[in-house]
Amino acid sequence: MTIDMLGSIIGDIIGSRFEGHNSRIKTTDFELFDKGSKFTDDTVMTIAVADWLMRDPKHQHATLVKIMQTYGRMYPSAGFSHATKVWLNSDEPQPYGSFTNGAAMRVSPIGWAFESMEETLEVAKRSAEVSHDSEHGITAAQAVSAAIFMARHHSTKAEIKTYIVQNFHYDLGHTIEGIRPNYSFDCSCEGSVPEAIMAFMDGEDFESVIRLAVSLGGDSDTQACIAGGIAEAYYGCVPKEIIKKAVHHLPSHFRKVITDFAMATEYQMPKCIY
Repeated sequence: MTIDMLGSIIGDIIGSRFEGHNSRIKTTDFELFDKGSKFTDDTVMTIAVADWLMRDPKHQHATLVKIMQTYGRMYPSAGFSHATKVWLNSDEPQPYGSFTNGAAMRVSPIGWAFESMEETLEVAKRSAEVSHDSEHGITAAQAVSAAIFMARHHSTKAEIKTYIVQNFHYDLGHTIEGIRPNYSFDCSCEGSVPEAIMAFMDGEDFESVIRLAVSLGGDSDTQACIAGGIAEAYYGCVPKEIIKKAVHHLPSHFRKVITDFAMATEYQMPKCIY
């Protein structure tokens, strides 16, 4: 079963309990969900972007800011950084040049919403600019949205890798197994987004991609969020049991946005093999 951006949200929930406890996880052998599992700011802002795409066909900055502030203020304890909290509560929020992965973590709906790469990249840029307007922040959002766009249009992993390397200059010439021993928490775009894409490249199915992303012991929720979004688009489905457990952690109005967005995009994926 695939419900567009749900792969990203599932990755966030699964990775959430390892955030801040990264020494606990340097393996793919762990329970996907437990009592500590929860959605974080990654999910909140992903829902906000999806809502923006449905509400505003012109994809204006001002509309996105208003929607992001509304959702962020609903869930102030979801794990927002100090800079983001200030932005969310500002009367006149301005982009603050962040080079962290915040724009990349929320961009997955954009990868599903458009039928041209040109529009996908343009709207991804707009979505980043309201807060993460640094070159790194914009590049990361565009790279992730491009990977999702290509995956759902049945590009091969080799084709996706080549496009990302050539257009965004990310080094994807490593494996998760190779970098895991010396990898540590890094929330910068340059130090976390390529690794999340590597987890997608190395995985064999949706679940293994999530496990690989978390196993780095880094920015677990965000990297699993990014990797999960690409993996759902590529593999065409998420195991129903995983969806069932993840959705249990979401408030009803989040579930409604997810369902409405899936209906709005009307993208038909291949028959689920699970």
